[in-house]
Amino acid sequence: RCLLPLFLGLFQGALLLFFALFVTYDGPSAQVEDANLVANQVYSTFPFFQDIQVMLVVGLGLLLTFLPRYGLSALTHNFLLLNFSMQWALVLQGLIHHFQHGQVHLDLHKLLVSEFAAVTVLISVGAILGRTSPCQLLVMAACEVPVYLASEWVIVNCLGVLDVGGTITIHVFSCYFGLGVSKALFWARQKPLHPKETPTPRSDLMSLVGMLILWVFWPSFVAVLCQPGDAQHRAILNTLLAMSASAITTVVASSLLERDGKLSPGHLQNGSLAGGVAIGAVADMAMPPAAALALGSLSAVACVLGFRCLTPLLGRKLRLQDQCGIHNLHGLPGILGAAASAVATLVASKEASGSRFSQQALCQAAGLAVAIGASLVAGLLAGAALRLPCLAQPPERLCFDDSLHFKFQAQVE
Repeated sequence: RCLLPLFLGLFQGALLLFFALFVTYDGPSAQVEDANLVANQVYSTFPFFQDIQVMLVVGLGLLLTFLPRYGLSALTHNFLLLNFSMQWALVLQGLIHHFQHGQVHLDLHKLLVSEFAAVTVLISVGAILGRTSPCQLLVMAACEVPVYLASEWVIVNCLGVLDVGGTITIHVFSCYFGLGVSKALFWARQKPLHPKETPTPRSDLMSLVGMLILWVFWPSFVAVLCQPGDAQHRAILNTLLAMSASAITTVVASSLLERDGKLSPGHLQNGSLAGGVAIGAVADMAMPPAAALALGSLSAVACVLGFRCLTPLLGRKLRLQDQCGIHNLHGLPGILGAAASAVATLVASKEASGSRFSQQALCQAAGLAVAIGASLVAGLLAGAALRLPCLAQPPERLCFDDSLHFKFQAQVE
């Protein structure tokens, strides 16, 4: 009972001291041209930033409410982890990349990068949702953020991987980190279906609303770090086309896989977003619109087939627990998008030399390998740490239940 407030209180107090000593804002620009440049950057970036905030706080939070008696916990833990991971990422990237003359100068771009680090945590948590305590989730976030920042630096700066929408650096990394944590935490046990685990029509409806919010704002997530102008314009258009195709293809695939032709809510909640995951690596590249539509359709098929065939297979053979199906939404479409980026660099331009683009294709493949390898190893180590008794993993009978974490007025009365 005391561990969670003690952990968060010490963390926030330490961050307050760090910000008081080392973090500051840039001074006001003396020249009118510089002031106008800063204003234009803020006005062009902040609308995208607001869209991403709505995605993470509302859209992703509601997407996790498919568990009928765990919706309040899913929303609250999602919100808590977002704020914890964002502040932790601000400190780490400030110390590593931006610590100059004893000061870290804070701006909107640094905050945006910290939000992306927090996204990896929010995705990874989906693999172990409902079976862990808040303290376990916070320790997982504390472990994942530095590993993400290191792998992202290696993939983008050292290997030169093109991944403007985070297909490899965010989605693939967070998926396999979460699966690694799940495997190490639950190790040789395959958890039986919990009686509180089955979604209800009401919980599926809330999750579907979360999917719709994510679907609407996803182009901002992909395009925010693109160069303003043609690249950003292409990223928005390609993302919209890919997600539109994935939404339609999900309905087709889900209906065909069900014997009575009815739709699965779980397929709709995830397959409709698969196109946005896959398109991130190629969103700003000069490619025909038909390629975006094709990639969106293929990613939706991979996601639906993953839920129908691959998830049960991994559960039986590897005893792998994946509560939200993050492997189907983020892993499979992410690998597909990485493969598409390698192909796109090979055929990008007839005028460019073939050796250059062949080398870039190899870099894309190497980036995918680094993301999967680093995330799996780090996830296994983090999952082993989460098994410590002091982190208060809930007993099986209290899993997937809000009453473990919240006091309700009816219970008080």
